[in-house]
Amino acid sequence: MPDDLHFMHLALAEARASADVGEVPIGALLVHEGSVLARSGNRTIRENDPTAHAEIVAIREAARLLGNYRLSGTTLYVTLEPCAMCAGAIVQARIPRLVYAADDPKGGAFRSCFAILTDSKLNHQVDVTSGVLAQESASLLQAFFSSRR
Repeated sequence: MPDDLHFMHLALAEARASADVGEVPIGALLVHEGSVLARSGNRTIRENDPTAHAEIVAIREAARLLGNYRLSGTTLYVTLEPCAMCAGAIVQARIPRLVYAADDPKGGAFRSCFAILTDSKLNHQVDVTSGVLAQESASLLQAFFSSRR
């Protein structure tokens, strides 16, 4: 758990950096052998790319750095429960473990809306730890959306 807290704090820093440039404040990082391999915040607005979620950007970078689209031996930290697109990428990349902060009741694909990451019909299931620094992440998202209204 101490490592999970440390890495989630780093993911929250990515989320704050995204908010600072007008992006939805979601941050992600991939850890491999105890070190951060790749990190990102959301980039959908500035890149005009609906697939540029923090998780996707970090997964792409980690795969490039490892020279392999299979990311075995990694843990993905993300500040919000992944959506269906990101959950699909997590499964395709064979990421064994996910740690996320806040649930996403309107689009989460671990338990809130779907159960993609643990569906026995798929050829890969993910070990998921949820709720790590959930309040901090939820507060960041609430403040961002409140400022937009």
